[in-house]
Amino acid sequence: MSKIEVKVPDIGDFKDVPVIEILVKAGDTVKAEDPLIVLESDKATMEVPSPAAGVVGELLLKLGDKVGEGSLILTLAAEGAAAPAAAPAPAAAPAAAKSEPIAVTDLDAGKLASAPVGGPVPLVGPQGGLADFASVFASPGVRRLARELDIDLTKVKGTGEKGRVTKEDVKAFLSGGKAAPAAAVSGGAGIPEIPAVDFSKFGPIEEKPLSRIKKLSGPFLHRAWLNVPAVTQQDEADITEIEKFRKELDDAGKAAKKPYRVSLLPFLMKASVSILKQFPDFNSSLSPAKDALIHKKYWHIGFACDTPEGLVVPVIKNVDQKGVLEISKELGELSAKARDGKLGPADMSGATFTISSLGGIGGTGFSPIVNAPEVAILGVVRSKMAPVWNGEAFVPRLMLPLSLSYDHRVIDGAAAARFARALAVLLEDVRRLAL
Repeated sequence: MSKIEVKVPDIGDFKDVPVIEILVKAGDTVKAEDPLIVLESDKATMEVPSPAAGVVGELLLKLGDKVGEGSLILTLAAEGAAAPAAAPAPAAAPAAAKSEPIAVTDLDAGKLASAPVGGPVPLVGPQGGLADFASVFASPGVRRLARELDIDLTKVKGTGEKGRVTKEDVKAFLSGGKAAPAAAVSGGAGIPEIPAVDFSKFGPIEEKPLSRIKKLSGPFLHRAWLNVPAVTQQDEADITEIEKFRKELDDAGKAAKKPYRVSLLPFLMKASVSILKQFPDFNSSLSPAKDALIHKKYWHIGFACDTPEGLVVPVIKNVDQKGVLEISKELGELSAKARDGKLGPADMSGATFTISSLGGIGGTGFSPIVNAPEVAILGVVRSKMAPVWNGEAFVPRLMLPLSLSYDHRVIDGAAAARFARALAVLLEDVRRLAL
């Protein structure tokens, strides 16, 4: 066996990501792609897989350590490429039982390995497969443990950070005891928590757990709401001409059997980049000391994407260097990945400005939450035909409501009004856009 150092692979632009779970210990036998540790950013939970089969040597980090690309995880006595991954020796089980009161087997290709005689029967999901507890705020290792011990993870109270269910919580639940009470969580800046109410005394109720995405994004949105003094500027743009051009491009794409549609969003992205260049403060972030602005010389635009599990924000990189058709294709690809739950950290990081479009649903306006550390976000709803005075008569024009939310520490109301008006003027004439 050759000894290799296993490091954190490329995880996008994330740095100082905390280690929330270590799934192996020294002496464990692992297969290629077996998870070694679990990391958690503000946006996602990520497993780091083993690059090869072998035996774990020395662990080089501990729970709570903050890591980035290239950080050492452990040493691995890797097997030769032709050698099959060795199964754990039966004799190792009693030794492990001395330090771990609960014996746990591994999952192989989504199926449970043979459990000891008299051991628990794994939980079965509603479709007949193994229950995955995807809605529970817990790492894959904890969900695996719950399946193997026949525990309904939705009934286990999490005591980890942000309410995460830990292995200790699962073991405490199994033993019939209660997990250690979580530390009291303040609402932030002395804000009192909303008191608990027993709604069942008023009538029938049903409790449904939040999806994993909502559990992850909830604290992020709450933090942004508490820390960013946001104001929303309303305006509207005449998109009659752009809509005609958009339909021409979309019809041409359908005739050519292109696998993507041309929506209004690519035009909004191109227009936003043009105005962001004129108003660079909107493409910035506050420094950590809050005493300077960090102007970004790149234009990556995030877009809010609705999925069955909740809202995610993929990012189109270098929008200034791409045309409407190229952006349309990338939008389609990222949206499909989002709906399938296959977005990676790199797909959701690096945005300098975000657009939230509810045009496919409706509404007359809303106040989007600034996606900190960005300082502004554009919200749009469904356009509508309205009579517009052209100096001689009222004529029907297609008008698009614009809602620009911004961080008032960085941007004042006059600048926001000018930004929104400049964006509206640019959208009114497709010839002004660098398509």
